Amino acid sequence: MIAPLDPVIAEIIPLLPLRDPEVMTPQSAREALLSLAASRAHVPPPGVAIVENTEVKGAAGPLPARLYRVSRERSPTVVFFHGGGWVAGDLDTHDRQARWLAIETGAAVVSVDYRRPPETRFPGAFEDAFAAVRDAIERIGEFGGDPRRVGVAGDSAGGNLAACTAIACRDAGIGLAGQLLVYPVTDAFGNYADVNENARYPSRAENAEGYFLSRAVMAWFCCHYLAEAKDGADWRVSPLRANSHAGLAPAIIATAWFDPLRDEGTAYAALLTEAGVPVRHYQGAGLIHGYFGLGEASEVARAEAQRARADFRVLLERGV
Repeated sequence: MIAPLDPVIAEIIPLLPLRDPEVMTPQSAREALLSLAASRAHVPPPGVAIVENTEVKGAAGPLPARLYRVSRERSPTVVFFHGGGWVAGDLDTHDRQARWLAIETGAAVVSVDYRRPPETRFPGAFEDAFAAVRDAIERIGEFGGDPRRVGVAGDSAGGNLAACTAIACRDAGIGLAGQLLVYPVTDAFGNYADVNENARYPSRAENAEGYFLSRAVMAWFCCHYLAEAKDGADWRVSPLRANSHAGLAPAIIATAWFDPLRDEGTAYAALLTEAGVPVRHYQGAGLIHGYFGLGEASEVARAEAQRARADFRVLLERGV
C-alpha cells in the first residue's frame, strides 16, 4: 500500500519556491532559495564545533567551500555537493544539511560551491566536483585526516554530481568509502521534455506537478545546464547511462515517493545492485523532493534522512 503524502509536508508545499518556470530566471531562482534559507534564521542551526570558510581546487581555479567538523580528531571526510538544479543552490542554502551530515556521520564535511549554469554550462559543475574531491584527498590532513575513509554526498543536482564523481573516481583508481545520493538526477537524456524518455519513468507523469519539484522545472534546469540536448546522453550528466557500474563505491540512495525523479533514482539503485555494488535504498514513503531540508518541520522527513545518514556513517567508518 502506498503511504499517503505526509500532512505536514502537504501544508509546506504551497510555501516552497521554484514552482513557475514560465517566469523563473537564474537570478530569481537563486534569490528564492536564499530567501527560503533566510526564513529559518530565527531557528538556531544545528551546532557543530567547527565551521570554517575555505577554498578547494576546481577545474578552472579556486572554489569557495565550507568545512564542518564536530571535533579536530581524525575522522572520515565527506565532500558534499548542494542541490538546486545545478543553477540555484549554494553554501548558504544547504548550510543546515551540511551540518546535519557532519553531526550524524561524525565526518569532516567539505561543502563545495561549484560553478553554476548558465554562466558555466556542462561539464563545468562535474569537472569542478571531481577536481574538488581530488583536492580534498590531496589535502586530507586538513580535512579529516584519513584517506581510506572519504565519501561523496549530495542532494538532487548535487546527488547527480556525487554519483558522476564516484564513477570518475573509480576510473581514476581513487577509492571511496561510500556515496550518499539523495533524490539524485541520474538520467537527463531528453531534458525531461521528450515523451518517449519520460515514459520510461512513470514518476515523471505521476508526480509531474503538485509536489514542489515539477517535471517542467526539471526541464528548465536541464536547458540551463546542458548547452546541447545530446549532452544528456553523457554519463557525466546521466550516470545511469555509464557503460559500467561495476566497482563503484557502496551507495546509500534516498528517493522520495512524490517526486518526478523517483523512478530514475530507483533504477540507478537497481543498476548498481546488478553490478555487484552494495546498495541501501530508502524510498521516502509519503515524502517529496527536498525532504532532507524539511526535517525540522516533518518528523517523517527527519526520520528517513536520519536512517540514510546512519547507513552512510557505517560505510565511512568501514573505509576502503
